[in-house]
Amino acid sequence: MKPYLPASVPADDPSSARATILIVDDLPENLEVLGELLQPLYRVRGAQSGVRALAVARSSPVPDLILLDVMMPGMDGYAVFDALRADPLTRDIPVIFVTALDGVEAEERGLSLGAVDYITKPLRPSIVLARVHNQLELKRARDRLRDQNAFLEAEIARRMSDNLLIQDVSIRALARLAEIRDPETGNHVRRTQAYVELLARRLALDPRHQATLTPDSIDLIVKSAPLHDIGKVGIPDHILLKTGKLSEEEWEIMKSHSRLGSEAIRNAEEDAERPVPFLAYAKEIALYHHERWDGSGYPEGLAGEAIPLSARLMALADVFDALVSRRVYKAAVPLETARDMICAERASHFDPAVVDAFLAEFGRFSAVAGRYQDEGSE
Repeated sequence: MKPYLPASVPADDPSSARATILIVDDLPENLEVLGELLQPLYRVRGAQSGVRALAVARSSPVPDLILLDVMMPGMDGYAVFDALRADPLTRDIPVIFVTALDGVEAEERGLSLGAVDYITKPLRPSIVLARVHNQLELKRARDRLRDQNAFLEAEIARRMSDNLLIQDVSIRALARLAEIRDPETGNHVRRTQAYVELLARRLALDPRHQATLTPDSIDLIVKSAPLHDIGKVGIPDHILLKTGKLSEEEWEIMKSHSRLGSEAIRNAEEDAERPVPFLAYAKEIALYHHERWDGSGYPEGLAGEAIPLSARLMALADVFDALVSRRVYKAAVPLETARDMICAERASHFDPAVVDAFLAEFGRFSAVAGRYQDEGSE
C-alpha cells in the first residue's frame, strides 16, 4: 500500500505542481486510507495532531484544501479550524470536516463555523473524491477571480494615479500661465501651496475646524491653491508689470483679477460632464483670497467667517510670501519681521485662528521659504 506523502516532502518535489491537500487525523490508519485514495491525483501531506496541522498549514507549499478530523485528543478539529481562521496565511484555505459523528447538529455546527463541506465516516471513496474535486475547482475559480480583481484594482489605481498626475500638472501649467507674465513671482505658487497645506493641517487639529478640514477637503484645497491668481492673465501688462504705484483706476482693474479667475474656473466647471470637487475650492479661493477679516477687503467686502475658510488660509499664505519675497519695487522682508507684521494684522486682515496656526507652524514656513527660494534670492 502506497503511504500518504509526509509533511516533510520538499517544496520542489515534482508533484508540487498538483493541488496540495493536508489530511489531519490522529489515527495513522485513517491518514493512510485517505492518502492512498488522494495521492494519485494530488500532492498529499499529513498531520496527526492539531498543533502539527497548524505548523504544516503555515509551511510551504500552503495547502489548497484541508481534510480535518473533528474528534482528536487535545486540540480538536474545531479548535484547529478557529486557529486556521485567525491566521492571515491560512484563513482562506477551504476546510472539509471529516468525522464519525453522524448527526444534523454536528454537521450544522461545522458548516456554521465556515467549513466548505462535511464528510462522515465510514468514508466512501467516490464521495470523497467528488467533494475534494468540487472544492478544489471552486478554490481555483475564487483564486482566478481574486487575481483578476487584484489586477483590475491595480490597473484602476494606476490610471487614477495617472489622471491625478495629469490633473496636477495641468493645474500647475495654468498657474504658471498667470505667473509667467510676472517673472519675479518665481516659486510663489509652490511656496503658497505648501503654506496653505501647513495651515490647513494645523487648523484641522482644532475641534472647531475638524468637520470642515477633513483629509479629503484639505487635499482638495491644497490642489486648488495654485489657481488663486489665475485671473491675472486678464490684467493688461502695463498694469500687471508696472513697478510704480498704481493709479486708482489701475488699482480697480488690478483688483478685478479675483473675479476674472473665479469666472474662468466657473466656466470650466460648467463645461465638465460631472462635478469636479477641487474646482469648487479653486473658485472660492480665486474670488475671496483678498477679503479681510474686518470686512475691508475685496471684491465683496466679506467679513469674518462669511469668508470661506479656504480663502482665509490663502490670504495669509499669499501675504506672507509677498512679504518675504524680493520684488523690483521692494526688498524681501526678514522672516521674523514678516511674522510680526502678520501678527499685527490678527483679527483685522487675518482670521485669528489662522494666525495662531501660522505661529505654530512658523518654523516650517521658514523652511519652505528657504527650500523654494527664487533664483537670485538670498
